[in-house]
Amino acid sequence: MKMLRSIRATRAGRYYRTVLHDVCRLLAAAAFVRTSVGTPTHAEALRGFSNGDLNGWEEKSFQGHTDYTLVNLDGETVLHARCDATASVLYLERHIDLRQTPWLRWRWRVNRTFTNVDERSKQGDDYPARVYVVVDDGLLPWRTLAVNYVWASREPKGSDWPNAYTGNAHMVALRSGSADTKHWEVEARNVRQDFKRFYGKDVERIDGVALMTDCDNTGGRAEAWYGDIEFLRQAPKGKR
Repeated sequence: MKMLRSIRATRAGRYYRTVLHDVCRLLAAAAFVRTSVGTPTHAEALRGFSNGDLNGWEEKSFQGHTDYTLVNLDGETVLHARCDATASVLYLERHIDLRQTPWLRWRWRVNRTFTNVDERSKQGDDYPARVYVVVDDGLLPWRTLAVNYVWASREPKGSDWPNAYTGNAHMVALRSGSADTKHWEVEARNVRQDFKRFYGKDVERIDGVALMTDCDNTGGRAEAWYGDIEFLRQAPKGKR
């Protein structure tokens, strides 16, 4: 398996673009087989945390390491993430056909959010939890696109904005502040529609999924839990 290209040591203005491109180059490096035998007709399940399985998920450090560990919580195995002025991403190479399974569903929870941050600025580009999908739209870094679904600290739920570092990443606040913390929240998004909405592109396939709990810009601490991630043919009930 090819290694990620080296990440620049500084977090200059081109940092996030480089991160997206480097992650995506690896995501697109190899075709992945499905986790179940045969071709699913209704769902594409990623490697399951609930099965105690992190095989295929890889970590890349940007500033120290976020601690990603499988733990038992409320009788289920989930992914626990903790950062302390650090940032690293956990990513999975996986080609997902959005023509077949456009809906992304997962659940997450956070312990707390950050205070006094401007998430539209480079200094405030930290989130206690984020799930993002990446598409490699060509060989060049500026052709790599990502949609980031974030648990925001300040930006209101339902808002969206270009990432502070690059227009190649678009942020979408699905949760905000401390109102929903300390318990599970279930999310579902039509990824194909989101790429069309934010980039004007009809993306038929993505190249991977990544998770990140990051604290390096703010120098703070955060803790999050992630449940299983899956792609569905149809919208889950109540999410149409």
